[in-house]
Amino acid sequence: MISQLKHARRRGPALAVALIGPDGAGKTTVTRLVAETLPVPSRTIYMGVNLESSTLMLPTTRLILMAKRARGGRPDLTVSAHEDAAAQQRSLGERGARSAKSAVRMTSWVAEEWFRQAVASYAQWRGEVVIFDRHFFCDYYAYDIVRRHGPRPLSARVHGSLLARAYPRPDLVVYLDAPADVLHARKQEGTLEFLEQRRQDYLSLADVFEQFVVIDAARPADVVASEVADVITGHLPPLTDHRRDHEGTTEIGAAT
Repeated sequence: MISQLKHARRRGPALAVALIGPDGAGKTTVTRLVAETLPVPSRTIYMGVNLESSTLMLPTTRLILMAKRARGGRPDLTVSAHEDAAAQQRSLGERGARSAKSAVRMTSWVAEEWFRQAVASYAQWRGEVVIFDRHFFCDYYAYDIVRRHGPRPLSARVHGSLLARAYPRPDLVVYLDAPADVLHARKQEGTLEFLEQRRQDYLSLADVFEQFVVIDAARPADVVASEVADVITGHLPPLTDHRRDHEGTTEIGAAT
């Protein structure tokens, strides 16, 4: 059966799955293990803001990353959520220059988001299950799409509107959850308060997605990956064998 599934394709676009969770939840490791475990063709795509963690990006984004590395800047194109407050302390000329820079940065980042989505859509069209390591809609939801954490700069409001109104959403969201102290012990990043806040941000997405599954990520990565793979397999629609003969398409599981 597994060999049959490996040669199978969906009728039409395949499933898009987002694995999300706070830092320390094991998203990247679990994503890799799930891709190795699934008995169907799959493609993994990093959908986070850290450019150094992505092997897929536009040539223009690579140039920006090289320039930021040379200046010792952060490996991302995000705009600080505190930009509005800081802007009040600057002169009119400085605010204008900062606004222009933010607009260019936001435009570049939106182009990058849509480029990765285009690659994902093509993979789905080919019949592959796409597994997103993180997802832009989910990661930005509490900051740019809804106002859970105070006022947003203009760039964040525009970005959030694009994500909410136009950006394709995954068919299935798998949230890797673990207590804040476990997350902190794994990566030693952020505070317990911040990590707990992020947990609640992600959990609030249960009201946004119809297919939202919470997985206990405090367990070993291979155990978590096995459960995630089972969840994904359970959400797959019927498959068809892409090896055709003169009789047409052979259904997986059909009598032979």
